[in-house]
Amino acid sequence: MSTTPPVLAAELAAAWADIQRHHPELPDLAAPESLIGESSSACGAELSFERLLHEAVHGIAAARGIRDTSRAGRYHNRRFLAIAEELGLEHTDEPHPSSGFSLVAMTPDTRRRYRPTAERLHRALRAHTAATSTDTSRSFRGPAARHGSSGGGVRVKAVCECGRNVRVVPSVLAQAPIMCGACGKQFRIPETVAVTTSPS
Repeated sequence: MSTTPPVLAAELAAAWADIQRHHPELPDLAAPESLIGESSSACGAELSFERLLHEAVHGIAAARGIRDTSRAGRYHNRRFLAIAEELGLEHTDEPHPSSGFSLVAMTPDTRRRYRPTAERLHRALRAHTAATSTDTSRSFRGPAARHGSSGGGVRVKAVCECGRNVRVVPSVLAQAPIMCGACGKQFRIPETVAVTTSPS
């Protein structure tokens, strides 16, 4: 199994770092590979820079200890919306009955601020899509593991030998290894967890 192509991983990391430059409290991205997963109807279908900003909202909410979703991560509440607005996202319609304020979009000012970064990421995503378009098992879709959306499954802790850990759906980890940015080794699900955890 292959890892995320180096160019794509680098662009994901660079885009995240650009968001951090404007919002320093945003936690580090543990591994760009963690953004490759199953689609989430609650957050949108594809990974893009706008989707990365959406994920950054969740990151800042976690850093602040704010619960920004409910209903197994599907419903995005007004606390999510408040942080989204800080990051230059807006939700112009009434909240969706099942996903709330999930489908936020960049404001014109935000698009201008991040245009070079967004364009670089778009090129990397487009190249990756073209390279994997004949292999649907490796198609690039948006992260959904922590949202508990349809097909998301149960997240478990995957650990690295250096002590770092990430939460991941086992089926996502089975698609391709997730590599630790600190030591370069793979995150693995401990045997006891893998055996006792069943998919939802």
